[in-house]
Amino acid sequence: MSAKRGGKANVRDGQLPGAHTGARSAEGRPVSGGARFDRLDALRGVAIVWMATFHFCFDLNHFGLLDPKQNFYADPFWTWQRTCIVTLFLFCAGLGQAVAAAAGQGWPRFWRRWAQVTGCAVLVSVGSAFMFPRSWISFGVLHGIALMLLATRLLARSHIALLVVGLIALVLPWLVQHPFFDTRATNWVGLVTHKPVTEDWVPLLPWLGVMLWAAALGQWLLARRPRMLQGPVPAVVRPLAALGRWSLTFYMLHQPVLIGLIMAWRAIVH
Repeated sequence: MSAKRGGKANVRDGQLPGAHTGARSAEGRPVSGGARFDRLDALRGVAIVWMATFHFCFDLNHFGLLDPKQNFYADPFWTWQRTCIVTLFLFCAGLGQAVAAAAGQGWPRFWRRWAQVTGCAVLVSVGSAFMFPRSWISFGVLHGIALMLLATRLLARSHIALLVVGLIALVLPWLVQHPFFDTRATNWVGLVTHKPVTEDWVPLLPWLGVMLWAAALGQWLLARRPRMLQGPVPAVVRPLAALGRWSLTFYMLHQPVLIGLIMAWRAIVH
């Protein structure tokens, strides 16, 4: 998602081992790498559908097919949606890190998933530079998640560290702003004096706090209320759960598909 305009908001988590290995499944068994957390996947699926709907409206507006009074940059109806979508995706990412940690997944799998996220972030930057040369994405949601996954991985063994560092991450941008952080090379930190002009901006602060607190909540749920994450979902919700398992792929493909469909429709109509 963007500071200048509504941007991207999603990704499936990288695999994170290492913390809370005593977590138990709903049946009382240790969480295994093959366990399927349908409720978490469905929640991520909700975020994906919301994101795609938001982006479709944004694309229609970009091509002049919505009411010109719609302002995705300043209208609270759109800006608050953007904030909620990013929050929901990072919340799901943090819960996913707790699940991966409880499953005892190792560094090799973490690095494989991290490389996928980082590679996609590079592609987003390159693609946005062609489409929006003046407001290309230097540190969007995928860039942010890649860095946040590393931080969460390193802090996951300490529940207290997740909570304390998460609180600092959430509060610090309200207390500290400096012009040093206003450049493209430094605005990824988040301690800016004004939001940068870019199509997507999800800085480390305060968003890291959302992922860390979600990871801490996930640890607590796995130990005490595992069915809130792992329990079955109604048949009508299963498509959302299936969609949630392919969030990174969906994220990378949905905008080219939406934009292509809109451009094809305009070519046919006009």
